[in-house]
Amino acid sequence: MHYKDILEPLNAQTSIRDKLVHCHKVVKQQLPYIDRIAVTIYDPATAVLKTYIHSSGEDDPLSLYQAKLDEAPSLKAILEEGRPRVINNLLTFEDASHEHTQRIGRQGYAASYTLPMFYNGNFFGFIFFNSYESNIFSEKVLNELDIFAHLISLMVIDELSVLRSLTAALSTAAHITHQRDPETGSHLDRMSRFSQLIARKIAGKYQLTDEYVEHIFMFAPLHDIGKVAIPDRVLLKEGPLEVEERRIMDTHASKGLEIIDHMIANFNISSVQYLDILRNIVRYHHETIDGEGYPEELKASEIPLEARIVAVADVFDALTSKRPYKEAWDIDKAYAELKRLSGKKLDGDCVQVLLDERDEVEKIMERFAENPIG
Repeated sequence: MHYKDILEPLNAQTSIRDKLVHCHKVVKQQLPYIDRIAVTIYDPATAVLKTYIHSSGEDDPLSLYQAKLDEAPSLKAILEEGRPRVINNLLTFEDASHEHTQRIGRQGYAASYTLPMFYNGNFFGFIFFNSYESNIFSEKVLNELDIFAHLISLMVIDELSVLRSLTAALSTAAHITHQRDPETGSHLDRMSRFSQLIARKIAGKYQLTDEYVEHIFMFAPLHDIGKVAIPDRVLLKEGPLEVEERRIMDTHASKGLEIIDHMIANFNISSVQYLDILRNIVRYHHETIDGEGYPEELKASEIPLEARIVAVADVFDALTSKRPYKEAWDIDKAYAELKRLSGKKLDGDCVQVLLDERDEVEKIMERFAENPIG
């Protein structure tokens, strides 16, 4: 007897989105009226839900969308009540005033089944099953979907846990670095969210996915990991660096890439998608648009987009942060400097996002302000 495992493609070295799409195809063989499967993930530091992956092709009402969990009472109730949510008729759903529900409704979806994801008892995000037909979520259907929901949940958790384990290990090394470096953990929190903001706002022009944006957010704090290899006499020097000291400091980009590749090999995760985003951020975040940066003097679009994004976020936060050699600049002075550097040293599209999104920038600065006590 010749039998083919219908889920065998999940073993391939493909993206988590491709795996979700395949799961959806298998689901539709049994339940053809399931038209969309989507996953959102949760950021506990800001209590924000973020769209991550979906299987609905062009029918995509919610990409690059995020909202606070407190602003989605029906989703929050799922956690509080400890059970999934079934909506068999979205037209009569009492929470239809919320933006994400309205977007789903405008797309034409008529019914929805939502389950929370947990990892080691901690809330991780939600899985959504949507249909263009109403009144299709019977108990029998839900029993079948629950199996796929837990499979998808495990796939997502496995994918992100591997990357978070890597970033946790690297962050530990970065923490050691920041015990010696004047930059702080709050700097990393802010610049990673500035990077995420920039990536979301330029996503349309550069056709970026939710996955790409999330990986920018995850990897941005590791940009200076190579500083762990810089001697104290250079890293901690308060005055201007001499030529030879500057040469040593500039090696942190290349040394950072060596550290990343060594840890990827040790974790045996070279096949994981999106690791090139991490490599590019670490190696190229000091390249400049005019080609006068380092380590390879790349120009303009030669510089990977993720490195251009992180460079703008890093420079802006450095300007607005106190350092042993300078006081923090106010936001107006920092914005003036960004304008001066735009198109010369820094990517103009990325700079423009921070200029246009001042309210959001100030919220990030307030939420992740320096702790004067330490």
